[in-house]
Amino acid sequence: MRGTLPNEETKMLCIVGSRHNSEYGRLVVDSLISGLRGYDICIVSGLAIGIDSIVHETAIKYGITNIAFPGSGLNDSVIYPKCNLELSKKIVSAGGALISEYEPDQRTQPWMFPRRNRLMAGISHAVIVIQAERLSGSLITSRLGLDYNREVGAVPGDILSKLSDGPNDLIRSGAVPITCSNDILEMLGFDIPNQSLL
Repeated sequence: MRGTLPNEETKMLCIVGSRHNSEYGRLVVDSLISGLRGYDICIVSGLAIGIDSIVHETAIKYGITNIAFPGSGLNDSVIYPKCNLELSKKIVSAGGALISEYEPDQRTQPWMFPRRNRLMAGISHAVIVIQAERLSGSLITSRLGLDYNREVGAVPGDILSKLSDGPNDLIRSGAVPITCSNDILEMLGFDIPNQSLL
């Protein structure tokens, strides 16, 4: 591990999604995470290109601690993906952490990602999927979350987009539809202010 972990009262929220996100996915990440400011939440994701990277960057932007689980060791020479080396340093500098079960100089291998996903689901109180095709690794994380009795949520999407297939299938199977930050806060057990319905 590199960096510091939050205290045991902190709610751990895993947010994952497609490596091939759309602008809709980017906007959704910003909208959801911006509404989590001020709550004792730490965001977990996988440092991958796409939604994961956007999640980490957005958490830093709004001053929310976040933890990354790269699919590699933690030495600068092997951090995967290499293009996110600077992002990994920003996460630690902002008070977060990088966690890996592999040796520091272990280069990434395809089989390491599903194993990494089990750690992300295991450390979290809830898992949310934003954009994922039906065979996406993000759905492995959500399935593991269910196996571990975690809350699982998904952001609904355009029915004509393959990036919506995974989340929409999850919702059809009983995942919590996530349409705003308050949905996440309720999922994590926070009291939220009453809002009038006009």
